[in-house]
Amino acid sequence: MAALTKEISAFPHTYAGEKLLSIAKLVLDPAFQPVVETATGAVFGYESLMRGHDQMGFSSPLDLIDRMAEIGQLSALDQMMAGRALAKFSTLPDFRSSTLFINLDFRLIAESAPMLDALVRHLKTHMVPPSSICFELSERFDNTTSPEFGPLMARLRRSGFKVAIDDFGVGRGEYKLLADYPIDYLKIDQYFIRDIGDSAKKQHLVRNIVGMAHTLGIRVIAEGVETEEEFLSCREFGVDMVQGYYIARPSVNVDDQKRNYPHLRDKSKNRAAGRSLDELLIRKQVEAIPSVYENDSVETVFEMFRQNPDQSYFPVLNVNNEPRGIIQEKELKEYIYHPFGRDLLKNRDYLRSISYFAKAAPIVSLDSGTDDLVTAFANMEGCHCVLLTENMRYSGAISAASLIKILNEKQLKTAQDQNPLTGLPGNLAILDFLRHTSKDGDERRYYCYCDFDNFKPFNDRYGFHAGDHAISLFAALMRRYFFHESEFIGHVGGDDFFIGLTGYTEEEMIHPLGRLLNDFASEVADLYSEEERGRGYIMGHDRQGVERKIGLMRCSIGVLEIPEGAVISDIDRISAEIAHVKAGAKISDTGLCIARLGEIERA
Repeated sequence: MAALTKEISAFPHTYAGEKLLSIAKLVLDPAFQPVVETATGAVFGYESLMRGHDQMGFSSPLDLIDRMAEIGQLSALDQMMAGRALAKFSTLPDFRSSTLFINLDFRLIAESAPMLDALVRHLKTHMVPPSSICFELSERFDNTTSPEFGPLMARLRRSGFKVAIDDFGVGRGEYKLLADYPIDYLKIDQYFIRDIGDSAKKQHLVRNIVGMAHTLGIRVIAEGVETEEEFLSCREFGVDMVQGYYIARPSVNVDDQKRNYPHLRDKSKNRAAGRSLDELLIRKQVEAIPSVYENDSVETVFEMFRQNPDQSYFPVLNVNNEPRGIIQEKELKEYIYHPFGRDLLKNRDYLRSISYFAKAAPIVSLDSGTDDLVTAFANMEGCHCVLLTENMRYSGAISAASLIKILNEKQLKTAQDQNPLTGLPGNLAILDFLRHTSKDGDERRYYCYCDFDNFKPFNDRYGFHAGDHAISLFAALMRRYFFHESEFIGHVGGDDFFIGLTGYTEEEMIHPLGRLLNDFASEVADLYSEEERGRGYIMGHDRQGVERKIGLMRCSIGVLEIPEGAVISDIDRISAEIAHVKAGAKISDTGLCIARLGEIERA
């Protein structure tokens, strides 16, 4: 055996098909690489990858696959590897609730009928449900050009299999697939993931790919995640699952496979620590609509509509409780009201599963924002609802009526959060602004914390009415200089304010802040008596209760710069950085201190 494989390694392209296939049967073995949920670190499934090709003299699995296609043995190789992968997959303790990702080569589409027949026999042998198998469509070729492709996709869906687009972003025909066929998963090519933290363009592309996919009810997997930074970026941009060396390398040994990866779960703890206002409002309005499974009988759905006369649709799930779409009552009416409609659906020659009637629906995670829900409704024609998931599994739905309630309640909460003295947004709005913009690395951001110096002695001497006057004066000046869409102003409370700027250069940021500081110092001086204004101080007590000369009130502003490309998920880190730069502003002669993320710099 060793001598034969050595001979083949030296001249791999000279061997005839049957001999090469015989050697392949001896040395090839499927390796599994886990596909893991970003939010929990739990293993969702495994991609089956070929190993042992190097023993046959091929530099990569693709080289071997291409050679087998040349000699007419690709179908035999594919069936052999699929059978071995299924046998290995069925030995995993959680295989019934996991997904095995298998690559489907374009050149086999013409032979798809016997190929699927053989696969179904393997599934029955190992008692693996079809919903645990996902076919990855390679984008090396335009799959849609094959006349057999449409019937193949219909059969896959009807049989309960799942479909993924592999290498999204670098292939052919991928948008045609999205437009014309039901796709379950979209796997972003590793090119867009590599060093994503250093590329604002890649971040923008990934964020928009995720948004588009979720609107179409498709879950997103990032391939080739090799570093912690890449994982964190994928998680923040809404990627549902990841695979790559940062999680685990492919292994032919089943014992190497884990059910979860705690180091990913630990990275997600900060994210789950505090829910945003949007998430709280969405959870409050989630409708627990009964669901049906794609392998249920049509008679079961008839009965559910009969028992729920006010319900016009039901979510359709696979056996793993992943949403597959919705089934609408109107789709069945022609059979309900046709004299022989129900009998027709029960006829084995005509038999159609629930999946045949399922229509696509947008899928959004429970921790998404209201903007995501609105976008999902706006971009999905004839949309009845948005299906919500938690850790990839169905958790309920949001109807259009529920979305209106969410938006109204958010508007009310925002109004209640406004400061009654200044009318500026309060802490809820400020926190939402920070959460949203800190995860958007497309532009540079400046977080400006404004705090009055010597306010308490002034308030003690002149009374709270004068103190309120000073606060209102500053709020009016903020409105004078910051009113564009890319500018946010808020009132933290008392004499503390917040300004958020996006897309500014440092010069564009410093100019209005300087005018704000100068104008406030000038105008607030008019609130002092002429005598105290003339000498430039008042006699008052400091924080230790000691009477001393205290200068006139001014404002100091600590500015934290978040550079373009930086994505920050930990709000506590931002708060700590702002506290440092605010302290620097207090002792600055100008009252302005600028800190780039991670380092303090006085202006």
